[in-house]
Amino acid sequence: MQHFFQKGIVRLSLIVFLLTVPQACKFYSFTGADIDYSTTNTFNVRLFENSAPLVEPGIARDFTIQLQDLLLNQTSLDLVTTGGDLIYEGEIVEYYIAPITATAQNTAAQNRLTITVNVRFYNTNNSDKDFERRFSFYFDYAGGTQLTGARLEEAVNIIFERLTQDIFNASLANW
Repeated sequence: MQHFFQKGIVRLSLIVFLLTVPQACKFYSFTGADIDYSTTNTFNVRLFENSAPLVEPGIARDFTIQLQDLLLNQTSLDLVTTGGDLIYEGEIVEYYIAPITATAQNTAAQNRLTITVNVRFYNTNNSDKDFERRFSFYFDYAGGTQLTGARLEEAVNIIFERLTQDIFNASLANW
């Protein structure tokens, strides 16, 4: 009789677990996104203009596409060209290279590429989540190296990967 009773408790526990897990995970995903998909279905990423004093051609388009791709890959939201339940817009406000360490000969031993993006986020279903905020990240490289071609592309991609993830976390993961 006791064996039957223990089996019943295990089955009942399993049923309760299976019924509560989908409810607990209703608005969360494995990426940490906190999205109510019953009211939020679309997003729009407007072209981020490059208004930095030093302009690197093509990075405004590349950043916009990388943010769109991240949102498509980490949510079930649909990308739209106008409107949208979630709207991202802004501009690249800083793009600069500066020495961060020097040699005994007063030359740069290491340089840093820094990119800063100003983001305006609008949640049309909950304006309490709207924000305007700057996000910045950098890439360090040897002072004797020229940051051009594939090396520049790699540096910008590393920076954009971090920036887009930080924007995602601030807007949808509530971090």
